[in-house]
Amino acid sequence: MERSEQHFSDSGVSEARKGVACGVSAYVLWGVFPLYFKAISHISPLEVLSHRIVWSVATLAILLLFLGGFKAVREIIFSPRKVAALTFCAILLSLNWLVFIWAVEAGRVSQASLGYYINPLVNVLLGALFLKERLSKAQTVAIALAAAGVSILAWSTGSVPLASLALAFSFGVYGLVRKLNPSVKALPGLTVEALLLMPFALGYILFIEIDGSGAFLASGHDGGLLALSGLVTTVPLLLFGACTARLRYATVGFLLYITPTLHLALAVFAFGEPFAKAHGVSFGFIWAGLFLYSIDAVRGVR
Repeated sequence: MERSEQHFSDSGVSEARKGVACGVSAYVLWGVFPLYFKAISHISPLEVLSHRIVWSVATLAILLLFLGGFKAVREIIFSPRKVAALTFCAILLSLNWLVFIWAVEAGRVSQASLGYYINPLVNVLLGALFLKERLSKAQTVAIALAAAGVSILAWSTGSVPLASLALAFSFGVYGLVRKLNPSVKALPGLTVEALLLMPFALGYILFIEIDGSGAFLASGHDGGLLALSGLVTTVPLLLFGACTARLRYATVGFLLYITPTLHLALAVFAFGEPFAKAHGVSFGFIWAGLFLYSIDAVRGVR
């Protein structure tokens, strides 16, 4: 009996370690995304987005071939309700991708960082508004602190950080819609979303290539980097899926902060973006909110 219990204990620890390794890998890859998009920052965001969609479809098709899932894709396609939900998800996902690409190319990676820092709190707010989830006192204060942080930044800079809010809310609503459709699994769901966007993306690529303004055929270097966008998109998602299958979601939530922290570090130390006193105060309020949220999450799990 003791040997059997020891076996299950060792097995659980092993799976947890694999989960942490996959999660850290996924969030680190997402965290260094700006380096990839900075390398192709001379290409318009819309063209980069279009290639990302097209090459993601090709990569996802290969993955489905080896991992299985074509049956699940067919089931989704023949369900009008699921197609409608994933169409909305596809629009949100493309908006999120486009804003992030634009933020990197425009030298506003710190705004992207801010967006992904406040995203967990946006998720809590959306859960309260649409899923009737009750907010704890700590969560309410955390959301208020995040709102104060964004307001301070807007007041000090004279402009609302629209990129941050767009990233946080587009991904938050995307997650909400996916949560309301639990029968749609990650890989086939993402494949259908990319397929729904594919005609528009491919049409735009063909138009600019025929027009002579496209970058894919103009430069072998740029063409190769654009073709890599499929792997760049799907590899972290697969690692994230392996992570969530092995860890509690609260643990995954803590790993989430790796990505915006790396974004902020790259923005300040690699790309030379300004980080004035107002930014420090704003981020300080948001970090305080995240700290409260994290403590509350730990208590909830216990």
